[in-house]
Amino acid sequence: MMETDQIVRILAVDDHEMTTLGYKYILEDTAFKGFRVDLDTAKTFEEAKTKLEQSTRGLPYRILLLDIQLSQGESGPTKSGEELGILARKITPNTRIVFMSSFSDNYRINSVMQSVDPEGYMVKSEIDQPSLQAMVETVLESPPYYTQRALTAIRKRMANTIHLDENDKKILYCLSQGTKTKDMVEHISLSLPSIENRKRQIKALFGIEKQNDQALIAEARRRGFL
Repeated sequence: MMETDQIVRILAVDDHEMTTLGYKYILEDTAFKGFRVDLDTAKTFEEAKTKLEQSTRGLPYRILLLDIQLSQGESGPTKSGEELGILARKITPNTRIVFMSSFSDNYRINSVMQSVDPEGYMVKSEIDQPSLQAMVETVLESPPYYTQRALTAIRKRMANTIHLDENDKKILYCLSQGTKTKDMVEHISLSLPSIENRKRQIKALFGIEKQNDQALIAEARRRGFL
């Protein structure tokens, strides 16, 4: 158990300031048993990176709360919360990471599970005061912590025995977003013939060789890939 009055530092990263202030007011006002929360905020990738680096020279953050989608900083290309999570694993490897995102699709959730292996994932529409408090206690003592929609996505993916590589998953995701096959070359490092061949192979794996792309999307969702 943690000692009385121990401070648990948390960094919440979200480009919507009202969101992180909400987390701050709730968690700093909560009477946790044996500790209190000190929550810091950041709005961009670069600001969060700087604060993580500074924390290694003092009291490190115990928990990092990350939104997947971040707005662009003052310079350079936009970087995602997922990229920040990967970087945080190198800068502060003992910090526990929880994604707090509006994304509830299987593709996004399973992507961060594979790349960052976070200690938690909360879908924003499922976040309330009790779940925030429970998340902090669980992540500190016995992670992971998932909200229901995140847990459903993870379970569906774990139950699927078919293996698809990253390009296969990107093809499915692009299809689900309404991207035409001929335009996928802008998002995937494959030629158009290769993408078309991959689609045929995926349909064969799913047992829907003669069906259209809408059927492929529906089957990918059913199997937990979207």
